[in-house]
Amino acid sequence: MPVPLDDFDRRILQALQENARLSNVALAERVLLSPSQCSRRLQALEAAGLIGGYHARLDREAVGLGVLAYVTVTLGAHGEDRARAFHDAVTAMPSVLECQLITGDGDYLLKVVAADLNAFSRILTDELMRLPGVSNLRSNIALSAIKDSAVLPIDGLAGR
Repeated sequence: MPVPLDDFDRRILQALQENARLSNVALAERVLLSPSQCSRRLQALEAAGLIGGYHARLDREAVGLGVLAYVTVTLGAHGEDRARAFHDAVTAMPSVLECQLITGDGDYLLKVVAADLNAFSRILTDELMRLPGVSNLRSNIALSAIKDSAVLPIDGLAGR
């Protein structure tokens, strides 16, 4: 269930998405609150689970991960035990950045990074194809990022 947000909460969340390194004083100035009020609100937003952490956004290619691929995974048989085994295995794979349970073609959509095409091929054959219950993989390699954002549209939540 969504947490009710007022205008100050939305401003705090938007500002942190743009720059999570803002000091409390700078954040308070930006959202037009006193530092103590801003700090209390920030703690409440964290406690409510709206802020899951603070991370540095790295340039994938600059750190040597030149391949980004989306892999659709289909399981051969469904069941709670197979799904749990698959979830546990995928969660342990550092090259899998995201795993989404999906509708449509396939059961899961994975966001996978690799150093190059040879490394991606090894991830497919040596890791993904060997995951519990996997019967089919279909991969799409990203050629160019048109938009790559992790910023959620907080402004669109007015009146929530």
